[in-house]
Amino acid sequence: MRIGVPREQRPGERLVAATPKTVAQLVKLGYDVVVESGAGAAANFPDTAYEEAGASIGAFADVWSSDVVTAVEAPGEAQLEALRPGATVVSMMAPATHPELLAAMAAREVNALALDAVPRISRAQALDVLSTLSNVAGYRAVIEAAEEYGGMFSGQVTAAGKTPPAHVFVIGAGVAGLAAIGAAGSLGAQVRAFDVRPEVGEQIESMGAQFVQAQTAQQEVSSDGYASALTAEQEEFTARMYAEETRKADIVITTALVRGQAPTTITAEMVAAMRPGSVIVDLAASGGGNCELTVPGERVVTENGVVILGYTDLTSRMPQHTSQLFGTNIVHLMALLTPEKDGTLVLDLEDVVQRGMTVVGSGEVLWPPPPVQVSAAPAPSAQPAAPAPAAVDPAEAARAAQARGQRRMAMAGLGAVLLALALMFVPAAFLGHFTVFVLAVIIGYYVISNVSHSLHTPLMAQTNAISGIILVGALLQIGSESWIVSTLAFVAATVASINIFGGFLVAYRMIGMFRKDA
Repeated sequence: MRIGVPREQRPGERLVAATPKTVAQLVKLGYDVVVESGAGAAANFPDTAYEEAGASIGAFADVWSSDVVTAVEAPGEAQLEALRPGATVVSMMAPATHPELLAAMAAREVNALALDAVPRISRAQALDVLSTLSNVAGYRAVIEAAEEYGGMFSGQVTAAGKTPPAHVFVIGAGVAGLAAIGAAGSLGAQVRAFDVRPEVGEQIESMGAQFVQAQTAQQEVSSDGYASALTAEQEEFTARMYAEETRKADIVITTALVRGQAPTTITAEMVAAMRPGSVIVDLAASGGGNCELTVPGERVVTENGVVILGYTDLTSRMPQHTSQLFGTNIVHLMALLTPEKDGTLVLDLEDVVQRGMTVVGSGEVLWPPPPVQVSAAPAPSAQPAAPAPAAVDPAEAARAAQARGQRRMAMAGLGAVLLALALMFVPAAFLGHFTVFVLAVIIGYYVISNVSHSLHTPLMAQTNAISGIILVGALLQIGSESWIVSTLAFVAATVASINIFGGFLVAYRMIGMFRKDA
């Protein structure tokens, strides 16, 4: 089968759905690839590079008459006319807001897979172009803010004096928000971030930012993977928090976009309270904008000197890497659709990932797809409500708590006395080793318990070093004359070896995730 890669028709679009590197990967799957002449020129991919990767260069008709057409934007009227019945179109289509496009493709009897309709499940992450584009947009938002901001992001200490770092406030800690946090932090800014989902607080802090705690304004995620709607009380509390944070910030980056719609998070009054020279980058401008004064696609300067950027082409401003990442998403999709790697596309609508993306099939509109269960937790079983607990007398509860405390203190005191008596009759050498053991247990407990989960993997390198010391000590004691010492040494050597080799295996696998050729 032949895959066609067209030149994008939208004015100013610099992206392309395949790069020379991803073309080579498509060829390995058994496909013939034809690229429209000049399709990658705006992203610095010349036609000759595609030819060297195994593709042929063709005209408009050659590409759109292919068995499969992969594009960034949805086809227009001219492109639909050029499609042949039975062809498969793979692109972003916004199926929820463009039913007329789906009807037109159904009339042409083509299959349509919407890249922006990938189910939000772990198995589909490699195909999720929305995450790809959001990551690039979040990074580029910081670049645009740095261009507009009249100062440096990092604080400077010089002979001429010192300057404070820029204060950045990020609303939303999805893919775009986390990318913005990382980019702003790497430039030296002090970053604060907020998200209505409390579980992302650890992710924010792992990126070096401070998570703005606002418990009243946080809620759970709904069944489709998005945050559920705020109540009136939560909206009021959140608005007060936004007003306070934006007033202190030099740069505000907003990313709140739910199902294509942008809720208003920054009002005109909040903008009026910001300092002159402050910058707002509204990444939700395509959905109307999170800021009340955002104009999609435009740069706005308010009366008090605040710059509001509502650009909707941030990903196109970094076309080379964006096209590479976008093309890799398509390669992963085509690998899923080509199980035999023989250049033959097989669409399996029993697969929830393929079914969720397929918006048109065999002349029939298949949107919306059946709901996908995003949680592996079993549904709660219907059980009769448990009887309400009996009321507890506060005075009685206080007496019970006091009694428990006294019992614990008595047990602790007894244990201390017994330990002191035991230590009085042990050899002096044992007392020294026991002291080291107790201190090691205490230090180890506080070190491990106070380390964030996101740092457990770096901490593993330290535990490997400790296990190495244990292993050396155990090997030295295995030849002891005491069978008890030899047995304990053997057990210690075995456990330490498992920890060391297991740690290296996990570290190797994680490092492999960041290899350029992965």
